[in-house]
Amino acid sequence: MYFSSVITAFLAAGFSVASPIEKRVTTPVVDDGIILNYALTLEYLERKFYMDALSNFTQADFIAAGFPDPFYANLMEIYFDEQTHVTFLSTALAAAGVTPTVELQYTFPVTDVMSFVTLSSVLEGVGVSAYLGAAAFIMNADYLTAAGSILTVEARHTAYVRASLGESPFPNPFDTPLDFNQVFSLAAAFITGGSSPVTLPFMAFPALALACTQSYYEANHSSVTFTGAFANAQMFDSSIMHETPIYAVFFSGLMKLPVPVHVVPGTTDYMIDMIPAGAVGQVYVVLSRSVTDFSDESIIAGPAILEV
Repeated sequence: MYFSSVITAFLAAGFSVASPIEKRVTTPVVDDGIILNYALTLEYLERKFYMDALSNFTQADFIAAGFPDPFYANLMEIYFDEQTHVTFLSTALAAAGVTPTVELQYTFPVTDVMSFVTLSSVLEGVGVSAYLGAAAFIMNADYLTAAGSILTVEARHTAYVRASLGESPFPNPFDTPLDFNQVFSLAAAFITGGSSPVTLPFMAFPALALACTQSYYEANHSSVTFTGAFANAQMFDSSIMHETPIYAVFFSGLMKLPVPVHVVPGTTDYMIDMIPAGAVGQVYVVLSRSVTDFSDESIIAGPAILEV
């Protein structure tokens, strides 16, 4: 499946555990200023993503790739929305006496129009999950309303791009919340440099790479292989052995669906035999030590992204 080959290959390259370590990623303590800067970090990334694409590809390129008018004009509108979000959040932070973060340097695995549109769908979905997951931690009612207003626009972006790719624009009756470290782990894969006057209290989990497949993932049918995940788990925590219970936890809507993994004989890969029922749309998966506690302290890798 094209989605899988583009996204999972990039995320696999974006992270690696370079040396044996033993540490836990912990749940961060946040306030409204941190959350607004978290949102601004994501909006800068999205703005740059669309800016680059609109500079590198023409309206004719999109038409030739099968995205007829008014698709290009609507992409320009999405870029305008992301730019507006950047300006709004920067202004709100400054007005509150909080130093706003700045744009960093990014790289995106975009080689043609199709890879751009595919990644657009993913990034917009992650944006929805980020705002949704952060909402419960926002204390100021005005900030919560503003974040909700941005969230609904990001959700419309997601639906539009998914429909343009021939995917269901609303595959799940619930969107999927992600926590701060989970989103940071995904966003950090695209950040290649730069410096910010703001240090956010987030930590990235080790990467979770999916073996690329040419087939669509289907719940109650498809197996999933996590390339090198057993070896990476042992590097993250040397107490993990072949017999240590580890679970692939699929986040889909408001459900968290754990499935035991096993080591593929003769390899350093983990594998599950079947994606659980209930996983649909843009689904996130992490590896966890626990079958019931899916907090940051239990997660050992991820998230990875797959379309089910």
